[in-house]
Amino acid sequence: MKDLRIIFMGTPDFAVAILKHLVDNNYNVVGVITAPDKPAGRGRKLNEPAVKKFALKEHLPILQPTNLKNEDFLQDLKNLNANLQIVVAFRMLPEVVWQMPEFGTFNLHASLLPEYRGAAPIHWAIINGETKTGVTTFFIDDKIDTGEILLQESIVILNTETVGTLHDKLMLLGAKLVAKTVDYIKNGKVNTEKQPALEQKSAPKLNSENTKIDWSDSLENIYNKIRGLNPFPSAWSVIYNNDEEITVKLYAVQKEEATHNYNIGKIIATKKELKVAVPKGYIILEEIKLSGKKKMDAKSLLNGYSFSVDAKML
Repeated sequence: MKDLRIIFMGTPDFAVAILKHLVDNNYNVVGVITAPDKPAGRGRKLNEPAVKKFALKEHLPILQPTNLKNEDFLQDLKNLNANLQIVVAFRMLPEVVWQMPEFGTFNLHASLLPEYRGAAPIHWAIINGETKTGVTTFFIDDKIDTGEILLQESIVILNTETVGTLHDKLMLLGAKLVAKTVDYIKNGKVNTEKQPALEQKSAPKLNSENTKIDWSDSLENIYNKIRGLNPFPSAWSVIYNNDEEITVKLYAVQKEEATHNYNIGKIIATKKELKVAVPKGYIILEEIKLSGKKKMDAKSLLNGYSFSVDAKML
């Protein structure tokens, strides 16, 4: 049985849950690598990454390199004398870093690789209407999410799931899988599985183009896209109302199959309900945010905002 000295690399809340699970279960974490502090908010006050905040509480040594090839950083990394590195939601590592420890560097990815390699696997699984996803641990190589697979665990995607709820489920599942992977390596019985070179479905970065709703798409596709972006970064559209165009963010929605003669994108507003006509049905808007206003439920919006007869989503 190997005596492991672990370096953990990660930045957001998703990574904190995994690091916390390792610390709480007495795994020997000898150092934490995370992103540099970033200015945020109006005062441009330096904001510490979530992983750093947790590591400070646990009195873990922290490194925050801006350049992962910097000689001083590489020396500091060597001085931690780790023999295993774990990466969760960090950035691409240079070969000199991932090859450093004796037992390698493994990554946790929130999909069932080789599907959904890339930056936003949880979002795209829901957007594409998948009914199953999971988490994968794999040894890092010189490409993105292509290394040899160690372990996988799958989970069902409910048809009401949002990226927020699925993110939290995969975070907990991932924490257990990382610990299981460490034990696997510690016991020296590591069998890996090579990934095929090509994946069928990818998970590219989200941007303003691929998060905009096309109201002429199918009822199912629109519903999946909105919940796959709820609550972050959120799907968006533009409302044309009273000769004005207003950008809106869309959060909780329901779908309703129905036959109708409305033009696609037509907004139907009553005192209690706000919905948009789409092919073969309606998208019922339950939570929405108009530009410059707070996020609110549809009923609250309808109390203080009126839609014209020709109001529509563009």
